[in-house]
This record gives sequence, C-alpha cells and structure tokens, in this order.
Amino acid sequence: MNQADVSKLMSQLKFAVGPVHRRLRCPDGPEGRMLKLRKTVTALFKNERIELFYTRADEARGYAEQLINEAIRYGDCHRATMELADFWLLDKQCVHKLFKVLVPRYENYQVSYTRMYKAPREYPGMYYKRAVLELRGNPFPPLVPDKVQNRNFIHNVLLDEAKKAYRQEKYAEIAQNITVAKNLSTSEGTNDGGSSSEDDVATKK
Repeated sequence: MNQADVSKLMSQLKFAVGPVHRRLRCPDGPEGRMLKLRKTVTALFKNERIELFYTRADEARGYAEQLINEAIRYGDCHRATMELADFWLLDKQCVHKLFKVLVPRYENYQVSYTRMYKAPREYPGMYYKRAVLELRGNPFPPLVPDKVQNRNFIHNVLLDEAKKAYRQEKYAEIAQNITVAKNLSTSEGTNDGGSSSEDDVATKK
C-alpha cells in the first residue's frame, strides 16, 4: 500500500524558514476554534471543494491529510481510526464516504490528497487572503487549465503547422546536401580513376 510521499509535501527550499505566527483567535476560545476546523474538514469531505480564508484552509488541510492517511493505513476496522474520523467529521455520512470512496481513490497516490490555490481578493473592501481547498480527483472542472491538452487552440494549431513546415524544409535541405556530397564523391572517384589509367599507360610505354 503506497502512502503519500512526504518529500513532496515539504518545502524544497535550501534554507530554513522559521514558523510564522498565525492569527487564529476565536471569540469562543480554543473549543470554538477547534469546532471551526472540524466544520471545515467536514465541508471539505462533503463538497470536495471549498473556498475560505487562507489561514484556516492551510491548517485544516493538514488535519484532512492526516485523517485520509490514517484511514488508508488502518482501515475501518481500527478503533482509534474510527474514533478519529467520528471526531473530525460532524456529518456521519462523510465517515462512510471516507472509507468507501476516498480510501480506494487515494490508496495508490504518491502525492498529497488535497490541493490548495490562492483565491482572488474581493474588491472593493478589506483585503483578506482567501484560498480554494479541494480534494484531488473531484468531479468538478479544474481551476487551472491544462496547458498540455489544449492542442485544438488556434495558436497551437498554427504553431504545429509551422513546426511541420520547418521540419520539411530542413529535411529537404539535408537531402539536397547528401545528394551533392554523393555527386562530389562520385566525380572525384571518376577523376582519380582516369588519372591512374593514364599513369599506367605512360609507365608501360
């Protein structure tokens, strides 16, 4: 059973980056803050794509990754894993979805199970960093267009035709150079043969 590669989840920077203090204060205290995170994780598992504040999305993403990882590793017959899923998922239908839908989807994944994008700011108004958090393999259209599979766009069609014409021109030039080289080698061989026969005649005389 393959788990997510931890090296792909960590930063690839060559220098150390210290922890940044988060402003995650809640009027209801730590319990209210934890309840918000539980609601966020539940909404992510239920809808598979949500938009929210960046700080909360970044923190809830870690808990969602850990929950999916534990479910893949131990399954639904492990008591501690079931208690963990029952704590984080307020909607109990999401517990069934976790083990019957998400575990088969992610059991062979080599990358993270979630994906997060920065969302555009709201204007006018106060600037708050927002993000879109989603589960990989969701049924929704991708937020970032696939630039590899857009071969039918007009500029890509024109570029492909230009590449074909350039290749044909180069191939014709190479073929012409080969033909010229063959002709030169043939003519040089003929001249060398004629001079050698004349030398043989002169020596016989």
